[in-house]
Amino acid sequence: MDLDSSMVPEESDQSESSMEKEVSSESPDETGSESATFTPIATHPPASAQQTAVVGPRYAPTYSLVNAIIEKSEDGPGPRCGHTLTAVPAVGEEGSSNYSGPRLILFGGATALEGNSGGTGTPTSAGSAGIRLAGATADVHCYDVLTSKWSRLTPYGEPPSPRAAHVATAVGTMVVIQGGIGPAGLSAEDLHVLDLTQQRPRWHRVVVHGPGPGPRYGHVMALVGQRYLMAIGGNDGKRPLADVWALDTAAKPYEWRKLEPEGEGPPPCMYATASARSDGLLLLCGGRDANSVPLASAYGLAKHRDGRWEWAIAPGVSPSARYQHAAVFVNARLHVSGGALGGGRMVEDSSSVAVLDTAAGVWCDTKSVITSPRTGRYSADAAGGDASGELTRRCRHAAAAVGDLIFIYGGLRGGVLLDGLLVAEDLAAAETTSAASHAAAAAATNSPPGRSPGRYGISDERTAELPESAPDAVVLGSPVAPPVNGDMYTDISTENAMVPGTRRTNKAVEYLVEASAAEAEAISATLAAAKARQVNGEVELPDRDRGAEATPSGNPSSSLIKPDSSISTSVIPTGVRLHHRAVVVAAETGGALGGMVRQLSIDQFENEGRRVSYGTPESATAARKLLDRQQSINSVPKKVVSHLLKPRQWKPPVRRQFFLDCNEIADLCDSAERIFSSEPTVLQLRAPIKIFGDLHGQFGDLMRLFDEYGSPSTAGDISYIDYLFLGDYVDRGQHSLETITLLLALKVEYQHNVHLIRGNHEAADINALFGFRIECIERLGERDGIWVWHRINRLFNWLPLAALIEKKIICMHGGIGRSINHVEQIENIQRPITMEAGSIVLMDLLWSDPTENDSVEGLRPNARGPGLVTFGPDRVMEFCNNNDLQLIVRAHECVMDGFERFAQGHLITLFSATNYCGTANNAGAILVLGRDLVVVPKLIHPLPPANTSPETSPERRVDDAWMQELNANRPPTPTRGRPQTPNDRGSLDWI
Repeated sequence: MDLDSSMVPEESDQSESSMEKEVSSESPDETGSESATFTPIATHPPASAQQTAVVGPRYAPTYSLVNAIIEKSEDGPGPRCGHTLTAVPAVGEEGSSNYSGPRLILFGGATALEGNSGGTGTPTSAGSAGIRLAGATADVHCYDVLTSKWSRLTPYGEPPSPRAAHVATAVGTMVVIQGGIGPAGLSAEDLHVLDLTQQRPRWHRVVVHGPGPGPRYGHVMALVGQRYLMAIGGNDGKRPLADVWALDTAAKPYEWRKLEPEGEGPPPCMYATASARSDGLLLLCGGRDANSVPLASAYGLAKHRDGRWEWAIAPGVSPSARYQHAAVFVNARLHVSGGALGGGRMVEDSSSVAVLDTAAGVWCDTKSVITSPRTGRYSADAAGGDASGELTRRCRHAAAAVGDLIFIYGGLRGGVLLDGLLVAEDLAAAETTSAASHAAAAAATNSPPGRSPGRYGISDERTAELPESAPDAVVLGSPVAPPVNGDMYTDISTENAMVPGTRRTNKAVEYLVEASAAEAEAISATLAAAKARQVNGEVELPDRDRGAEATPSGNPSSSLIKPDSSISTSVIPTGVRLHHRAVVVAAETGGALGGMVRQLSIDQFENEGRRVSYGTPESATAARKLLDRQQSINSVPKKVVSHLLKPRQWKPPVRRQFFLDCNEIADLCDSAERIFSSEPTVLQLRAPIKIFGDLHGQFGDLMRLFDEYGSPSTAGDISYIDYLFLGDYVDRGQHSLETITLLLALKVEYQHNVHLIRGNHEAADINALFGFRIECIERLGERDGIWVWHRINRLFNWLPLAALIEKKIICMHGGIGRSINHVEQIENIQRPITMEAGSIVLMDLLWSDPTENDSVEGLRPNARGPGLVTFGPDRVMEFCNNNDLQLIVRAHECVMDGFERFAQGHLITLFSATNYCGTANNAGAILVLGRDLVVVPKLIHPLPPANTSPETSPERRVDDAWMQELNANRPPTPTRGRPQTPNDRGSLDWI
């Protein structure tokens, strides 16, 4: 096979180096020629092969591009990132008709970017900081290592949903898929298995009993000791995790078990990598912690004979912190490639490829043994035009090993999706396993005449990689009964499981063990002096993670941030539909039902037709700390996000003190107003997106929704999904200042991903009467409070008025009333605009409501006040037809289930505050719109009254008094159908 550059690194000129020059008996070409051709390792080693000792550790190998065969365009995986690449051993007897050699199985990933042209152009020196993944797939591609040929597989059975940032591992000749994130959010926690034993692959779903890791992405999974399926860390949509789960493939029924390993383990993190050594050691390295700081340390996890699991910090000094990298074991050497540093930067130059030699306890890059981290100098040792260094500068790629070869596919570099397969050979592994592989090759008597052991010098025996101590390796076998509803009842006991194909001989394993021991002894002797200097303090040993030093300034930087959502290369399905089930969080906060999440049929919401107007003061959620981004707060938006975005930790401030002064609020308004003034009146947005209804100062409900269904932060899901808020951020509730300042800060921090439109309470003449003005004065003082109230209301005049999602769904606060027939009427409204200066179009947009039900058509008077109307389902259908729309999403009215359908599902009313005004006992809801345009309602129920009495809780007494007095003076709009009381001070007529 022809490769684009040499497979072997150039030898160093360091004749006086502390490390002796490596000696290779096979004398590979060391010219570094770009046109060098890789030749397979000879079938029989030279006579001197067993006489020459390997002195010192081998450095990390360099990678070259493989000229793979792609017969049809659909056979090639194409550019993508966030996928998995899994090595699967040979199946069947070599020479038989059902024989398949070692293969690489590529599954899923993102095939497009938003905010980027899609993968053309010259990559920049650093990754783009405004990239968002798109085009998640569930396709399967196979690379045959022996023939160097890509093909697309079409397995039988029901495939997993499209996803990226998932995990996969091989169990015998099966590939197990779990987790990830797809168009509609987190993928289910189900274990999907791709069975490659037969000629036509088949998908199955493994039945696992009891609780498990749950939906998550950015985690790691590996098969440990050919028996235990381990899942560690990741992000559940709310926060990074550090939990460890194990599934014993030899015990039935299958169930996940949460482990509590001894020793010091990794911190909560995501985007780490893990790989299992053949003797059962799991090694986890790198990742990004809860503060978005890249990590450099590595941890080993092993199981003791008495059943205990224990973490241990791996020795050596990593050349760089990193996350979204790839790692795979070849014998005792963990090969790490690529990775991101945050802020659009990636690990570069010689540090982009590293090897942790677990036999010697040292890290090596492509140039030397690492004795100190290269923090802050990722470009200082540029490779002088070395193309191999540029090849591995990438993130979100995938790697797998077959024999002594390491393969890399895809990834992301500088805003460009990558394709192409890279390969490198671990020369140290080749040297230590040469005797074993040759012995195994000689023992194979069923090889056809003239057939070599395989391309790249791989014999099929070497692909099994089974230790002698595990002759009956556990694999997922064929189902013992036909799958039921796609579920797989699999007998994976050791008695019934064998790896198909030939096995390595015991003699070959003995050669491998002896050679590995000799190599470890030689390396240890060579490094003794360096380690002695470290012990004596001559060489500074770094802190374990050194994450904060990953940038030259010493400040941690954020991960990938999505760019302008108006640009997308993905193909969107044409139909919008409401999912048949809604996600509901149980109302109970304690006991066996505490925190339980259910899915109910949409048709089970018996209160859907009841619109009310009474909502809840928020209550503090169960205290569980969400780690804040510990970064230098050098701006008001960062300060606000750091102080308020605490979904499980936030508590109402004592004595209602507000943490910002009027100058800081002014700075925040200035920053947000500049953004709003640059946006159109009707926003053009893309799916996936979360949509929020009225909040009305109920900040606790906003935190609960963030806690249950993901929050807009780098530790949450902002990299994958947008947020849209439909207005009415202030009034009625106790914490309007917290609500509006956090939303404005999020808008400044993630201006392309967080979107706000205007509600009827974002007007000075309204919020002067319904609580916001009083709150500003009470919490900031009369002079500063009135000034802040005026400043925020000036900003409200700049808010966009509607949002169009995928040109199929329009979102607004109120409705279409009598006057709005075309979207262009809204687009033509010039901002800034006050309520009194607005036309009838603005009044309808912010104040109108649907009629009582689908049987009431046309226009009717609105109980809210004179001049306002309600509109029937015929108006909804007419508006949708005029504008080629399929759905209207609006807020403005409280409904019992948090959402309500109207006009045969072509309009949805959404309300996110629970127990509105403390008396309605309604649920709150959000809508999650996936990339496939399926709308999923997600609900929270009101919290029960706090057990704390007013006598023991001064701040609770103040909050209750605030709400009671406000509701007594300004009654909310009555329930739909209830007659308007005379002189109702909540009506527009009275106002």
